[in-house]
Amino acid sequence: MRIAKVIVDVPANSINQTFDYLIPEKFLDILKVGMRVTVPFGPRKIMGFVVGKAEESTFKSLREIEQVLDVTPVLTEELLHLGEWVAKDTVSLYITALQAMLPQVLKAQYKKELLRNTDASLSQELEHLFAGRDVIAYEEFEGASVSYYQLQKAVQDGDLVVKYLVHSKITKKYVTMVQPAREGYLLEEALQDLSKNAMKQRELLGYFIENPQPIEKKLLLKKFQTTSSTIRTLIDKSLIETTQVEVYRDPHQQQFHKTTALPLTEEQEQAITPIKQNIANDEHDVFLVHGVTGSGKTELYLQAIQDVIMKGQEAIVLVPEIALTPQMVNRFKGRFGSKVAVMHSALSAGEKYDEWRRIHQKEVQVVVGARSAIFAPFENLGIIIIDEEHEATYKQEDQPRYHARDVAIQRGKTHHCPVVLGSATPTLESFARAQKGVYKLATLRKRTNDKEMPPVEIVDMRAELHAGNRSMFSRTLMDKMENCLSKGEQIVLLLNRRGYSTFVMCRDCGHVKECPHCDIALTYHKNFNHLKCHYCSYEEPMPTNCPECNSDLIRYFGTGTQRVEEALTKLLPEAGIIRMDVDTTRRKGSHETLLRKFANKEASILLGTQMIAKGLDFENVTLVGVLTADSMLHLPDFRSSEKTFQLLTQVSGRAGRHELTGEVIVQTYTPDHYSIELASEYDFEGFYKKEMATRKTFQYPPFFFLALITVSHTNKVTAVQTTNHIVQQLLQHVSNNTVVLGPSPSPVPRIKDRYRYQCMIKYKNEPQLRDMISSITEQFKEATQKGDLLITVDMQPHHLM
Repeated sequence: MRIAKVIVDVPANSINQTFDYLIPEKFLDILKVGMRVTVPFGPRKIMGFVVGKAEESTFKSLREIEQVLDVTPVLTEELLHLGEWVAKDTVSLYITALQAMLPQVLKAQYKKELLRNTDASLSQELEHLFAGRDVIAYEEFEGASVSYYQLQKAVQDGDLVVKYLVHSKITKKYVTMVQPAREGYLLEEALQDLSKNAMKQRELLGYFIENPQPIEKKLLLKKFQTTSSTIRTLIDKSLIETTQVEVYRDPHQQQFHKTTALPLTEEQEQAITPIKQNIANDEHDVFLVHGVTGSGKTELYLQAIQDVIMKGQEAIVLVPEIALTPQMVNRFKGRFGSKVAVMHSALSAGEKYDEWRRIHQKEVQVVVGARSAIFAPFENLGIIIIDEEHEATYKQEDQPRYHARDVAIQRGKTHHCPVVLGSATPTLESFARAQKGVYKLATLRKRTNDKEMPPVEIVDMRAELHAGNRSMFSRTLMDKMENCLSKGEQIVLLLNRRGYSTFVMCRDCGHVKECPHCDIALTYHKNFNHLKCHYCSYEEPMPTNCPECNSDLIRYFGTGTQRVEEALTKLLPEAGIIRMDVDTTRRKGSHETLLRKFANKEASILLGTQMIAKGLDFENVTLVGVLTADSMLHLPDFRSSEKTFQLLTQVSGRAGRHELTGEVIVQTYTPDHYSIELASEYDFEGFYKKEMATRKTFQYPPFFFLALITVSHTNKVTAVQTTNHIVQQLLQHVSNNTVVLGPSPSPVPRIKDRYRYQCMIKYKNEPQLRDMISSITEQFKEATQKGDLLITVDMQPHHLM
């Protein structure tokens, strides 16, 4: 096969296709589908993926592939097909879908080296090329006449390793090892010759005579309280030598306690049996495990994975964002040890690359990670698990706008393996599918320790105001907190901050300070006494006078975590407080550090935003307080009731998980809203019925599908006209019961000086919709290529903001 079909790395609609290139003689044997290559494209050289090979091309004169970037394919055949499916499903470009599957390191500019990995002898030509060295630059190999086939064989046998050096950051981690350069008797002779004053040199030599094994340089220096110059002197005398050894960066360095499978309850047994049957028979079904918080869903996952590992297959476990990772990782590493790789956003680029390579080189069988781990390059998947499947973070918010659940089901079909979705509050879409029998439903109604769910008390904050209590804590919550602290127990306080930030307003004329580039109020940050825009990062100092009427009565409104922390410190000075929000968890590892402090009882109160609502398990927590339960209810989003119900249920599940009983206080200004009432009774099915009726009336999912097209431009008229044109075109092609709404301004009508308009499509059955949208957006090719016009398509909008 002389022709390679290449997708080039140019994210433009007009280039969303394969291009044919000739494979030069030297690459014929080694070029495989799934490798990255550099090819000439117009006047420049760019990267591309080989997605297929052919005997002949319809084109007469073809250009040749310049370089092959990989020795083994970075994408499997399955992932290439999956990329095609993702691109089609999300109406995005094939190249964007393929890029989403790889770690950042493989997208950067880099150099390569060849490294000897064993002492085994290589082929004559390779030995000649290395000429006694351990590392050579890849360019040397390219300049030599050695065949690529020999290189590939040496890499496959593990004798050579191809090492990527990224310009931005070195992507592999090395430690310097020190070892004797001569036999023991020669070292003893050298020791006799050393002057009596060279104390440190004598100590080191003495050590190596006794212990001839290599030792890490850092440890050696520490052990003998000496400096590098001592080592250098001995190297100059050819008595010792240093080597560089590569180590994998392990983002989770602590030791894990080995755990074994726990006995399952009757409910758990019923839930896991059909999943185990699926695994044994290589069948694909989607299971929805609907279990209250603390009902032992994780143990089900672990035991199902055990079956998969016994079969020699692999497992992917998705968990929402970073909050779940430390405790989750402990559970998985405790059960499966080094067979587990972890992928999440808090890892450095190098750590992500190392974890990805461990998967790629088949060193692990389980991946625990956030959304993008769904693309782990496994070739023999036995199960895919998505924990807390209702989480919005499983939906990618930029191109390609995929939902991890859909990708999981697609991969499950390909690999004939089960997909397990777990949640205490599944999305209405998933629960509706389970009710219809499209998914298989398993329900866990009891906690594994047979404890009742903690009682929830709703406090009406309007009554507190009438009674003259103007603080952010109700009298009930204050009493309970004091009571808790007196018993030495711990408290979790959730501030539901979404859509509820501290803005600045003049009390005289009502002027609210807005961002000059976006139509949104600026947020007040107390630490720097600055106003900041959370959309474009614009900031300015807090004004002392109102810019409109010059009054000095300019004040900030709203409750941020900092304000709550200040108020708590005044009211309960003896309580230690740990605050968890975007500001305090910026630094790498700060998340784990703060949670560890709380677990070690270094503070009595954990105060945070929704990141503390999920997956945390502390035995000493007996009180959970929700300060502003209804701040999400008033957002222009049809899912706001559902999100409120989910959040309240999740956070209530943090109390009384062990021996101590717990309770939950929910403060709200709308105590009679059904999502708050039903969450306080843990009545998911009641909520499901009520919410489904509302969704049906207003034609929202799961009764209808939604698609959102957003158009943005620096010129308002162009944005409106383009959106209008799209709407008119759609109306001509869609069926009669499909609704097309728009053009209307987006909820935030201007961001970074770009005007945003949108149109929403509500449909039941439009098999051609994706193709239709593609061909309509294709008409604006020129304007979008220039970068003035931006059209984004979201086939499953989660954030309508």
